[in-house]
Amino acid sequence: MSPARRWLVGPFVALAVVLATVPAAGAASSPAPRTPIRHFISLMQENHTFDNYFGTYPGADGISSGTCMPIGAAARPCFRPFHLGDNSIAQRDLDHSSATYRLQYNGGQLDGFIRALKLRNQDGRLAMGYRDGRDLPYYWNLADQYVLYDRFFSSAGAGSFLNHIYWVTGSPGEGYDRVPPNGFSNLPTIFDRLEAKGISWKFYVQNYEPRLTRRTINQFPGNRASQVIWVPLLNYDRYLDNPKLMRHVVDLSEFYKDAESGNLPAVSYIAPSGPSEHPPSSIASGQAFVRSLINALMRSSDWKSSAFLLSYDDWGGWYDHVKPPQVDQYGYGFRVPSLLVSPYARQGYIDKTTLDFTSILRFIEDNWNLRPLTSRDARAHSIASGFDFGQAPREAAFVSAHRGLAEQSTVNRGLIYLIYLGALAIPIGLLVWAAVRARRRPAASEGVGR
Repeated sequence: MSPARRWLVGPFVALAVVLATVPAAGAASSPAPRTPIRHFISLMQENHTFDNYFGTYPGADGISSGTCMPIGAAARPCFRPFHLGDNSIAQRDLDHSSATYRLQYNGGQLDGFIRALKLRNQDGRLAMGYRDGRDLPYYWNLADQYVLYDRFFSSAGAGSFLNHIYWVTGSPGEGYDRVPPNGFSNLPTIFDRLEAKGISWKFYVQNYEPRLTRRTINQFPGNRASQVIWVPLLNYDRYLDNPKLMRHVVDLSEFYKDAESGNLPAVSYIAPSGPSEHPPSSIASGQAFVRSLINALMRSSDWKSSAFLLSYDDWGGWYDHVKPPQVDQYGYGFRVPSLLVSPYARQGYIDKTTLDFTSILRFIEDNWNLRPLTSRDARAHSIASGFDFGQAPREAAFVSAHRGLAEQSTVNRGLIYLIYLGALAIPIGLLVWAAVRARRRPAASEGVGR
């Protein structure tokens, strides 16, 4: 074969090799779900109430105009809710222990939000601060376009650890709101159910440190140790000692790769790190982080069969006016923000179904025909109320990070593929042009010699 022909054939051979490595659509071996949702993603952010984020969102069950929280034991004097804005006090980490929850709840009167923090030597008036669309433009835009749940409660009137245990097991575990001394042994998780059925799953962890587990937590002081709190599987010896199971716990960078290649698992859990929105973490960086995840999903070929649920692990000490139902000795806790993004999500819909983190488990169990883990998730309402599977799936469209602006252009995958082919055609065309010139040069020189 002449050099010119090799130049022409080479790019097509390379393209064929690349295409041969791309998995065929539907090649995943996981059992088929009961709904069009083949990829479910659950992200747990940190420490905000519904009223703190969406208390003034139009149409939601938010802060009433007459709200005034007692400063002391008497009804007066009292303090009204106020807009936090972008200032230093907005970044304070309010106490959110189980004891503070009980004082703020105050037997269902919900009048102890300020007093409880004062007992912790904090300015309790901060609990009455709220955000709005000026501070949370991306989240409010998501609510405009997709589903906002305004009856989504934390599973326990406690902090991060206990609510993360509910997120994974549907139970309080051993009732600790901290890592138990000996970890967990026989407490089943949703991932055990998935593994037993051969359903794919991953737990994506931002800035994942594989060496940091309950066994080594004392070697990682400070905020770094939060990984063990936010990733409950790191408290299970039977997971830590089983490489087959631990291969499912991966760095968050793999989420972007899996989304890009169209290889997201059936169930994904995501634990953040720096941009968790846990005060004093920036809510702007949190929104940018969440937007990067959702945009990656929208670019993916998996978008058309996916659902992304954003929720927050606990109330963080902030005010919320809705009395949480008391289903058992642990919960519910106060409402937390929760948004559903999916091509099948109802558009601009405020869902008033009573939900908690076990409602996430209920959806997974119903969708993939799994046995409930506990009585909590067996009784829970599913987040499925936010879907409309009778509608055609919506095209992916990037949502603006700025309030008042229309969403960005629709994700046109056909155009993207056309651009890729065009980019491939340019070097091929140049090679053809070079080959033609190479063939003409000898003829031209022969003519001059005559």
